[in-house]
Amino acid sequence: MNQISDKKIFEVPLYAYERSPDQDAPAPVRHKVAVIGAGPIGLGAAIDLAQQGVEVVVLDDNDKVSFGSRAICFAKRPLEILDRLGCGHEMVAKGVEWQLGKVFFDERQVYEFNLLPEKGHEFPAFINLQQYYFEEYMVNRVRAMQAQGAPIEIRGRNKVLRVTDTGDHVSLLIDTPDGEYKLEADWLIACDGAGSPTRAMMGLDFVGRVFEDNFLIADVIMEADFPTERWFWFDPPFNRGQSALLHKQPDGVWRIDLQLGWDIDKDEEKKPENVIPRLKAMLGEDVKFELEWVSIYTFQCRRMEKFRHGRVIFAGDSAHQVSPFGARGANSGLQDTDNLGWKLKLVMDGIAPDSLLDSYDVERVHGADENILNSSRSTDFITPKSEMSRVLRDAVLDLSEHYAFARPLVNSGRLSVPCTYDGSPLNTPDALPGGPARSRPGSPCADAPLGDGYLLPHLGDRFTLLAIGAEAPDSLQAEGLNVHRLALDATPEVRERYLGDAASAVYLIRPDQHVAARWPAYDAAAVETALKRAIGKE
Repeated sequence: MNQISDKKIFEVPLYAYERSPDQDAPAPVRHKVAVIGAGPIGLGAAIDLAQQGVEVVVLDDNDKVSFGSRAICFAKRPLEILDRLGCGHEMVAKGVEWQLGKVFFDERQVYEFNLLPEKGHEFPAFINLQQYYFEEYMVNRVRAMQAQGAPIEIRGRNKVLRVTDTGDHVSLLIDTPDGEYKLEADWLIACDGAGSPTRAMMGLDFVGRVFEDNFLIADVIMEADFPTERWFWFDPPFNRGQSALLHKQPDGVWRIDLQLGWDIDKDEEKKPENVIPRLKAMLGEDVKFELEWVSIYTFQCRRMEKFRHGRVIFAGDSAHQVSPFGARGANSGLQDTDNLGWKLKLVMDGIAPDSLLDSYDVERVHGADENILNSSRSTDFITPKSEMSRVLRDAVLDLSEHYAFARPLVNSGRLSVPCTYDGSPLNTPDALPGGPARSRPGSPCADAPLGDGYLLPHLGDRFTLLAIGAEAPDSLQAEGLNVHRLALDATPEVRERYLGDAASAVYLIRPDQHVAARWPAYDAAAVETALKRAIGKE
């Protein structure tokens, strides 16, 4: 049973090559937006734009889902984003929900943590879902949108060979099974992964660290009675002097990560005859399992200096890389597209100046730096670089078993949380005395239960005035935008998350559900000024 299995979903083209009329056109056809890469981030960007009525074509050199589970941990905030994209609930239904994590040192558990102890949220702290399912659900969403007439297209086996930013558009040279053709786009979003050919074609590179360590990923099909939790071991007996991680996925698949060290032969380590003994040492000789996928990765915490380069914009792994511990890769990439989509739409419509897109760079570089900092700290804790660092790390683990003060120092991967855009040029200075810090300008809106559901779906993907115990107009027309009011009762959850010590509040919420401004009462002039700032006009 210990053989790598064939997974049919890997082999079936989801967006098989079809000859496009663009290939027979006498001159290059101009599209509004082209997206390179049909992975989770590229599809997320395309769906977001198409839902806003923006015509978009997705180009991918493949025609299938990714081989292997790859990214598996999807956090609450990206699930809320996916809900707005029309496929969040399906993913939760298929995925394995979890919020508890346990940390082991040697053979003993030293402590556990709960990632969402607070009630009143529609989505769980995390789900585990193989990336191939994730991509399949997103492609299904694209097909459903196409059936409804949405302006979105996926072109499989369309490999981009050249990218040229001409100043007023981007010119692309594309290779297909029928030969090459040219295409133009007003805007290009590069979501073509960590090895981004687009980045290379434009002569751009990453800055940051590559850590001297390697980790084996093994996806194992087995029947096991481990609970649905994240288990992380420091210095376990089955991988002495290293670390290990165990996660449950759908379909009886379990993710196992084993630290291997730096000086290894990667090809040798991936061979089943070398992987299987490692897994038996962890799981037990009598446990029957089947290898579904094996890979080896090296920690990298790097990013581009800038994510926007004229009319070419980078998102996801093409713009930044972090170590997998903490699940900050795909989760961060979806927050990139969430930040970008509404801004690009306003610029294309002439409502906002081109400079609004520079705020994408400011805000998401800030998010990437936050992720890289947390990921680097996790890596330094998991893989001490000196004997003294290891002694200190082990002392912290020993203390954490009995003393609460030591537990925040344990770092088995600070798990993905949404970024607060402190210092963003789109923020209006906080004007709500006593307001909760968690909902200050720049922060993502916290969900809350309402009588007919939850808060975030009511906010949607537009500018909203959130009024709590305060008067505000039903709607507001300003700067070419229609701003709608949402009035809330001060329930205990709403009070705790949005009022704090304030008696009333009015919030201006951006289309990506981040707070742009807040006040104790409605002030028409203040709201209009904040709205101008939020779309880059101030």
